[in-house]
Amino acid sequence: MKNLIAFIAKSLVDDPTEVVVRERVINGTVRFELTVGEDDMGRVIGRGGRVANAMRALLRVAAARQGTRATLDII
Repeated sequence: MKNLIAFIAKSLVDDPTEVVVRERVINGTVRFELTVGEDDMGRVIGRGGRVANAMRALLRVAAARQGTRATLDII
């Protein structure tokens, strides 16, 4: 799942070297924190949050296939 988020984010941004994905497990839920460059934040969030919501939906599907729950925070 971490690789999925990193792949999508690196595909969207101008500077893929600034993409960092951290993974933490809290109460059985996997929490991913995505950090990108300040200039690329708009590309990752998208107009009206559409890109971010699509990434979250893909993450939920991938997590459900593994029998777990996952969330994505873009910071």
